[in-house]
Amino acid sequence: MWRNIASNALSLFVVILVVAGGVIAWGKRQYEVAGPLDAAICLKVESGSNFSRVSDDLAEQGAVSSAAILRMGAEYSNKSSRLKAGSFLVPENASMQEIVDIVTRGGASTCGTEVVYRIGILASEVQVRELDPTTQRFVVKSEFVPGEDLPADYARVRDESDTRFRIALAEGATSWQIIDALKGAEFLTGEVGDIPVEGSLAPDSYEVRPGADRATLVAQMVSAQEARLAEAWANRADGLPYASPEEALIMASIVEKETGLAEERRQVASVFVNRLNQGMRLQTDPTVIYGITKGQGALGRGLRQSELRSETPYNTYVIDALPPTPIANPGQAAIEAALNPDSTPYLFFVADGTGGHAFAETLSEHNDNVAKWRAIEAERANQ
Repeated sequence: MWRNIASNALSLFVVILVVAGGVIAWGKRQYEVAGPLDAAICLKVESGSNFSRVSDDLAEQGAVSSAAILRMGAEYSNKSSRLKAGSFLVPENASMQEIVDIVTRGGASTCGTEVVYRIGILASEVQVRELDPTTQRFVVKSEFVPGEDLPADYARVRDESDTRFRIALAEGATSWQIIDALKGAEFLTGEVGDIPVEGSLAPDSYEVRPGADRATLVAQMVSAQEARLAEAWANRADGLPYASPEEALIMASIVEKETGLAEERRQVASVFVNRLNQGMRLQTDPTVIYGITKGQGALGRGLRQSELRSETPYNTYVIDALPPTPIANPGQAAIEAALNPDSTPYLFFVADGTGGHAFAETLSEHNDNVAKWRAIEAERANQ
């Protein structure tokens, strides 16, 4: 009898093991297969939360088929204690395994609210925007000029832990404009000190935290520009008329101010390189304007003939070479254009009325293009 009982017990134990193994295998498959989410969502994980709350929230939003399996999977993979606070984009059909990885890997939030402080060439503005998880595009909720009364949307999100802050620096802004604008970013702290050397700040988008130090951010911009210039200089074309990377940066700033079209940068650079190689003056208005404003705002009017004839270090209608410093902070594309310009015969260019320029090899062709542009200007003035 005891032998039969032992045999039956052993059989039952084997059955239990088989069933348990099947359950574990089934749970593992559920953890790893595509989830039921039919559209991406933005999952907010509050500071001090845990996987129990997060899994219940995901189940309520239809992102997981079983909150319990998600919790067990996080525990089994030793990630249950690594939960990060923030707002995270959970893509369509994300598996539980992918979701656990998303909320434990760390780093910045990937969705939710973002405050963007845009430093432009003529003005600065602040945008409060939110990422639409479905389209993965930002929707602007409010905009305001620094120094104005703060809108309700900004006041609401200003101190939320998952709100991201970003400084977006436009290509072609001057160092004075950038530092002056950073002073108006009320979520930053600290003093900058002296205005950085013109051209030394890299236009880009910089993610910051509330309370970030302005001087540290500026140092980051300087370091990024140094790296860009060094790489472009190392990969420069042969035969360029620059004695140093600093001269290339001056040229890049001129290219940046002369055209806003990406496809024209290398052509514009070729014109100025051709002029330098032939001993011609650059004759470019932006350098003359910089000599007048020192980069402290827009001129706000046309250049006078007396200013075009005045001998100053930045008047390229008078001097025979590059001006002594950059006239703005050029972006990476302008730096690359200055150091790898197109190979063209062009020596002249003028606006063509479309936002671009008409290029010419001879003065006669250029004069024809100028006449066309003058006609366009006159027509627009009469409208």
